[in-house]
Amino acid sequence: MWWSWNLPPSEPSEHPPFLSIVITVRNEEAHLASLFENLLRQPGPFEIVLVDAESTDATWEIAERYRAAHPDRVRTFRHRGHRGAGRNFGVQQAQGELIAFTDGDCLPDARWAERMREGLASWEVVAGRTRAVGSSRFGELERVELYQGGMDVTFPSCNLGYRRPLFVRLGGFDDRFITAEDIDLNLRAVRAGARIHYDPEMLVLHQTRATLARFLLQAFWNGYGRKQLTEKHGQLWAQYRYRRMLSSQSSPLAYARLAAALAGYFTRHLTALRPPRRIPTEGRESNANGKAQRA
Repeated sequence: MWWSWNLPPSEPSEHPPFLSIVITVRNEEAHLASLFENLLRQPGPFEIVLVDAESTDATWEIAERYRAAHPDRVRTFRHRGHRGAGRNFGVQQAQGELIAFTDGDCLPDARWAERMREGLASWEVVAGRTRAVGSSRFGELERVELYQGGMDVTFPSCNLGYRRPLFVRLGGFDDRFITAEDIDLNLRAVRAGARIHYDPEMLVLHQTRATLARFLLQAFWNGYGRKQLTEKHGQLWAQYRYRRMLSSQSSPLAYARLAAALAGYFTRHLTALRPPRRIPTEGRESNANGKAQRA
């Protein structure tokens, strides 16, 4: 199995632990240089493991330029697949015991890596605050929270950290998901007994979608992913906070997003009525790659 290699020896106790920052990208030439410049100013020790899903713009050339300039800190790979598959591949290449995830269109705060290490020293899963930047009308709408064991499991993987042993025990991200693979992983982590530590000072700025069409397309795929969650985990409706969710859907744009998400949800429902597209309920079968999803 891909996680069976020998881990590097632990850092001496007087030094900060080594952090592997795993990033999956596709066509992020507009934002990638800013992300690299930001991360390379973070306090070490760390490595940046970038996985490019075969971009068709200048993303790979930008990544290679930074790898050549910083060979001790930047490692680049190409791997086709959705985000979950790319992140699993990135963790496979990573050298650290502590794994941090972010995205190509993000800008972590100057103390992000430091706070990630501090959180993972005491917790198996750490999530930070993600603030949208760009078009305010697309960024002011809250995410639709889903709770498991009294904890919000919808913290996105653009600002998320896992200790490697738990990540390995869970089997990593389920690469059958188009979106919501981070919610699925967090949900399984909580069901396995982990607690998600939320640090509001561990801040990441996330670029909003530039146009209404891209914003609604994102909502469509989010709804699609929520349906994949119900396929795998059974009905989750009781885990949503409906009053809070509806209170944030009070504008025409919010209703448009909700309509797009419902369209994605029912599209998945109609196109996955039968195997092999449908994700089996967890506990009955292993995942598509033969790795048991052990929660």
